[in-house]
Amino acid sequence: MQGPHAYGPLPPENGRGQQEPGERRPGRPEPGDVRERGPGGAREPGRDPFFDNAKYLAVVLVACAHSWEPYLSDSRVATALYLFVYAFHMPAFIVVSGHFSRGFDLGPRRARRLLAGVLAPYVVFECAYALFRRWAHDDPTYPVSLTDPYFLDWFLVALFVWRLTTPVWRTLRWPLPVALALAVLAEVTPDVGPDLDLQRVLQFLPFFVLGLVLEPRHFARVRRPVVRRAAVPVAAAALACAYWAAPRMNHAWLYHRDSGQELGVPAAYGAAMALGLFCCSLVLTVCFLAWVPGRRTWFTVLGGGTLYGFLLHGFLVKGSLWWGWYDMGWPRTPFGMVVVTLVAGAVVTALCTAPVRRAFRCVVEPRVDWLFRPDPVAQARRRVRADDAEVPTGGREPAGRGAGRAG
Repeated sequence: MQGPHAYGPLPPENGRGQQEPGERRPGRPEPGDVRERGPGGAREPGRDPFFDNAKYLAVVLVACAHSWEPYLSDSRVATALYLFVYAFHMPAFIVVSGHFSRGFDLGPRRARRLLAGVLAPYVVFECAYALFRRWAHDDPTYPVSLTDPYFLDWFLVALFVWRLTTPVWRTLRWPLPVALALAVLAEVTPDVGPDLDLQRVLQFLPFFVLGLVLEPRHFARVRRPVVRRAAVPVAAAALACAYWAAPRMNHAWLYHRDSGQELGVPAAYGAAMALGLFCCSLVLTVCFLAWVPGRRTWFTVLGGGTLYGFLLHGFLVKGSLWWGWYDMGWPRTPFGMVVVTLVAGAVVTALCTAPVRRAFRCVVEPRVDWLFRPDPVAQARRRVRADDAEVPTGGREPAGRGAGRAG
């Protein structure tokens, strides 16, 4: 979901090596932009490491939460942690994705990048997951279906739809209330059906639209010390609520893939849950972003590889279940759960590193230039670069080339 150093948590909408919408240009800080400071306290131009840090920490939480799923039937603590993390890890991902999709339009170049950076990986990984299941789960008849996203692939479908509709949201006067209304309607409409995981597309939509309307100054406010201090008791209270809800709440509510009626409640209850969960997820997303360090850290560079970690760790998550790794005695102990959590974090970290990205770039970022007609803008730029390359290194142009510019 892109160039390896793109800001968006999953792929940048403007493709390989391009500047993300909203990315700061050197010398042109935006209001509320918080940058790294160099020696002497001077601001250094460049990308804000905050978003790379947020991407990496979010994908680590995704992997850890997946590693806890086998414990849900045995451990109330594991279930509470699972509910707590699931309430905000994908909303945080989606908010940042929306923030860096603000410049998307339906122009030919952006459309190419959307198809190449989101739709192509979806096709590749939908086929890969199906084939992996046939082999690893001894299920040779499992179908390859592009209309029924498997496991993590729903996010690629959702991001494709969300970015495709970005120009619509950018023109509305009240985009967030409209998106929230659509999410509530989806929650009370069982007929939406499972195709393309449209329930998830619609129910998570408000977080993407929220990212579209947020400006850099809003993220700067979230990172103020007073917000960081307030986030501690708020998160502690949320974790206590999750512990109370663990034996009482159906955690499928946090997947946002079913309507309220499909979860066995009346439509009015489903609508109330949709609004309540949105508010809860929003508050915890603010807490999460408040804790994300704004300085460069050892894991900042890994933020550009979160798509790799996100998509590739799913094979290990499913394989560990199908191959019975949790059936060994020690993983079922409290110590075993801690070890499994650390292993999950270490694995997804490794999958975000540069060597893994180089090895798997052909499938995560497949080259599909052959699908498109030549881009006249790109061709013109190549011609300009070729002309510039002909200029002698001494800085003087050949006779006649600059004559027409005199005066």
